[in-house]
Amino acid sequence: MTTEQPLQLESGSAIQKPSETSLGQWFEYPVQAYPHQTDYAGIVWHGTYLTWMEEARVECLRSIGVEFADLVSLGCDLPVVELSLRYHQSIRMGMTAIVKTRMTEMTGVRINWQYQVESTDGQELYLTGVVTLVALDREKGKILRQLPPVVKDALVKLST
Repeated sequence: MTTEQPLQLESGSAIQKPSETSLGQWFEYPVQAYPHQTDYAGIVWHGTYLTWMEEARVECLRSIGVEFADLVSLGCDLPVVELSLRYHQSIRMGMTAIVKTRMTEMTGVRINWQYQVESTDGQELYLTGVVTLVALDREKGKILRQLPPVVKDALVKLST
C-alpha cells in the first residue's frame, strides 16, 4: 500500500499525489491529443488539460444521473473557485491518455475533485490536480446556501 506524498508547488501549496486509499472510486475518461491542442513543437498546450478535466467531471456527473443541462434548468451552476495543478511530464500530439477524476469531499456547497492524467497503461503520470467547485444561483450570481437535494443525493453516490 502506498502513502500519499505531497507535491510542492512554487507557490507553497501542495497537491496530494492520488493513492488508491483516498475517498471515492476513480472515473476514467480517455483522451487523445489532436493537433489543435498542441503548440508548434507538438506538445499539448497546458490549457488543454483543463478542458479534459472539465469533460471528465461532466461525464462523471452524467454517469450518476446529473446532467449539466438539468443543473442549469434548476438555476444552479458549479463554477470552479479554486484550482491547483502539477504538470509532471508532457503529452505529445497523437498520444492517448486517461483522465481520472473523483469527488473527494463535499462540504456544504463546496465540492472538491481530484485528478490524475496518466498513460493508458498507467505507467506514466502526466498531471495531478485538485479543483474546488461551489454551487451558485445562476439568476442571482450568489453562492447557494445548500445544494439542490437532487444534486446532493446524486453526489453522495460518488463518495461511497
